[in-house]
Amino acid sequence: MFFSLRQTLRLALCLLTFSAFGAPAMATPAVALHYSRHAPLEDLKLFDIVVVEPDHGYDPVSYRSKGSELYAYASVAEVQPTRSYFKDIPAPWQMARNGQWNSVVIDQTPAEWPAFFAEGVIGPLWKQGYRGFFLDTLDSYRLASSFDENAQQNGLVRVIEGLHQRFPGIKLIVNRGFEVMPRLQGKVEMVAAESLYRGWNAGSKRYEEVSESDRQWLLTQLKTIQERDRIPVLAIDYVPPHDRALARETAARIQTHGFIPWVSDSDLSTVGIGSVELVPRRVLMVFNGAESPALNYSTAHRFLQMPLNHMGYVVDYADVRSPLPKGIYRDRYAGVVTSFAGFIPSTHRADLTRWLLDQMTAGMPVAIAGDFGLQPDRSWADKAGIQAQGFTLQGALRVSRTHAMMGFEVEAPPTERDYSPVRLVGKTAGQATPLMEFKDEKGQTFVGGALTSWGGFINDPFVLADIPGTDQSRWVVDPFAFFTQALKLQPLPIPDITTENGRRLLLAHVDGDGFPSRAEFAGSPLAAEVLLKEVLEKYRIPQTVAIIEGETAPHGLHPALSPQLEDIARRMYRLPHVEVASHSYSHPFLWDTSVKHGLFAENSEAAFHMAIPNYEMDLQREIAGSVDYIRQRLAPSGKPVKVFQWTGDTAPSGRALQIAYEAGLININGGDTFISKLNPTLTAVGAHGITKDGYLQVYAPITNENIYTNLWGGPFYGFTRVIETFEMTDKPRRIKPVGIYYHTYSASKPASLRALRNVYDWALAQPLHPVYTSEYIRKVLDFHSLALGQDRQGWRVRSNGHLRTLRLPSDLGTLVSQGSHGVAGSREGQEGTYVHLTGDKAWFQVASGTPATAAVATATADTRAPVSLYEANARIASWSVSPDGLTTNFALQGHVPLQWSLASIGDHCQLRADKRVIPAQKSPAPARADLRTYRLSDASAQIQVTCAAR
Repeated sequence: MFFSLRQTLRLALCLLTFSAFGAPAMATPAVALHYSRHAPLEDLKLFDIVVVEPDHGYDPVSYRSKGSELYAYASVAEVQPTRSYFKDIPAPWQMARNGQWNSVVIDQTPAEWPAFFAEGVIGPLWKQGYRGFFLDTLDSYRLASSFDENAQQNGLVRVIEGLHQRFPGIKLIVNRGFEVMPRLQGKVEMVAAESLYRGWNAGSKRYEEVSESDRQWLLTQLKTIQERDRIPVLAIDYVPPHDRALARETAARIQTHGFIPWVSDSDLSTVGIGSVELVPRRVLMVFNGAESPALNYSTAHRFLQMPLNHMGYVVDYADVRSPLPKGIYRDRYAGVVTSFAGFIPSTHRADLTRWLLDQMTAGMPVAIAGDFGLQPDRSWADKAGIQAQGFTLQGALRVSRTHAMMGFEVEAPPTERDYSPVRLVGKTAGQATPLMEFKDEKGQTFVGGALTSWGGFINDPFVLADIPGTDQSRWVVDPFAFFTQALKLQPLPIPDITTENGRRLLLAHVDGDGFPSRAEFAGSPLAAEVLLKEVLEKYRIPQTVAIIEGETAPHGLHPALSPQLEDIARRMYRLPHVEVASHSYSHPFLWDTSVKHGLFAENSEAAFHMAIPNYEMDLQREIAGSVDYIRQRLAPSGKPVKVFQWTGDTAPSGRALQIAYEAGLININGGDTFISKLNPTLTAVGAHGITKDGYLQVYAPITNENIYTNLWGGPFYGFTRVIETFEMTDKPRRIKPVGIYYHTYSASKPASLRALRNVYDWALAQPLHPVYTSEYIRKVLDFHSLALGQDRQGWRVRSNGHLRTLRLPSDLGTLVSQGSHGVAGSREGQEGTYVHLTGDKAWFQVASGTPATAAVATATADTRAPVSLYEANARIASWSVSPDGLTTNFALQGHVPLQWSLASIGDHCQLRADKRVIPAQKSPAPARADLRTYRLSDASAQIQVTCAAR
């Protein structure tokens, strides 16, 4: 019997058993298998159990902290000669060969074999920290020309019993071995079997559908295991890696039997589909590295990454000058974007054409923003429906139609004389939606961009327009709309780094530049002393302060002042609200000397760092060395140095980033977000950060006062304009938190100090959520590694617990709080609903409608919804609700006096904080009728809300 996809999904919904996040009658784990050398463990942590090839060097102990468990693959009855223990297996134990997999079949009957397997195979893995194992090839003895069935099965039983004796608490998943299961009660956690609906023929090297007879036989075996032994069943099927629809359909069919599905490729090297499906959050950006000194300065990074980040996507980069990556599938990638300013080198054009057309053929959405990078040839016309040659323009072009997404910040510029439009041909012509459409004098139709079945393109000059006489640019196309439609992005819960518990984040960090400067006040005090007394001691919110060792140390530039400077730094770092950071040893102006740009490209004698006597630039000394100095001489005992703040061009190399991470440091600076009324464009808003050689540089949310004061040339009150930036990055889109970022020299002049106070005063007058810079950095790191997925009932989230907000776009729906796990509440925002997470795991559902509508419905219903958090200026340290929903216990841990609001709370509820009854505050009309607001002078509290039953 065969099921249609609709029937299969309907049955799957009826019979689905959930993971620990759902509410099943019998919870079963979500299982994944991934045998590649570089398994994407950050994505795979979405699953409860992940089976890996242990020889690839994973760390099961550290991975366990992510809430998921690594199981090691181990073959029982077959061994490949590449295994380290193969040489120790006696020849008489080798009873056959499996040519398809180049392995040797092992006899299970020798008395010494169980001990050999336990000590030689499982023992080393147990020492590495593995506690779960996937035992494969239990039936392989049947490949031998002759064997004793009972003796082989007895041997298998001895092997498994021996493992339990040698390794108490061991957890085992066994592949097949149906006949011995009755003898292994309580010793096997799960039984697996391959190819229930679709399999891989290793001999012919092709994917095949399983015959009805084979399927019915296997179903009988698995149902017996499930019903007789009450053991979960894992069914592993194989489909081509590019065919996600078939994988999804196959997983649904497997679930109709109550089995745990895993559907992947034949090598188990992609993230398949199981009882949970990973939502791909990566976009591959293809660019031409020859167009800019480094990736930091490319159009791809400066302009195109930010909109994708804001929509929840992580951007990876591929330079077209290098071989383009293989294995880009829809399991982890939502799409491919190309960004070229002109033709790429001729030696790479053919490869790019083949690669892009292959992506389109495989169903990967492709968005081309800018130039094609090449002249689309006949293959483009055949596959993509784009014709760029073989026709003649007749006279001038005139615009005949523009899409609504055009003219986003500036109207589309007129076409220049040398502009070369393209034509849509074949099926594409009838199915595409033009973005810019033209006609020549003969009525021929051309386009400068279109949405197509394979994705879409928008050509220059309709992506960005330069403003004459300035270094500013404007978006012609709406990048959010273009990427959404070209990449066919579906609404998803968006990891949001700007907000926690409904409130926009506030952070402040100081670069040490100017620490020894004399301030323009009576007595000419040091700028550092003024900063300490006038800012740090008065504004008791989380602050992160970094010094430059070469400015403060006795072996630096100011040995006579060093005792006074170090004393000021120590007093700063003793403040309980000040976080310790380093701003390097010699303040490098150019971190990567292989990438000379700007002044450094024009002047070979330009200084690369401060002129400290007898010092030559050394990355280790700048980063780890400066931190050691601060730890030893300045930081109070027990107060760690957590943060490194980049200097100069803030464009470190991959090696510099690696040194910072190896020193246990997180890092920040760069990005240069400075949108203002003088430059009102999203092109002035930077991305979350940039990854180099696998290491992430986190950008400062907002740029520093140096930019607002024209590189400290005046006006020195210019930093007040950062308030415009704060406001313009909050509405109509909250893209950045409030980040107060400046240098010590801002305390050296009356005008700049007044500006600094104005900025702090503005921030403290807003309903914000203060955090340390290190807390913000970890949110950005978490954004890049958070795993998001769907089972067929709701959304599953796993993170490192630092990023605590998901933004639900309005077209996705709003939170259904009842039945959710790891969710404390939600608050409406301009772009949707902010969902408040309580930790590193969550499961929830969404529904159409608005939170306000849901609240009204709840208020008039016969039953009351549990109390939920609407907003808070502190982190949730714990959250629990009693089974009857009448008692809610939670803890808030913040940095300033607590403020919080609760929803679904009324006169029938009593709130206690640290065992004291706390009344709701008298306040103007709240945003919703069911809200109550509370305040405490403490920065942390244990809170209990008890409500009377109706």
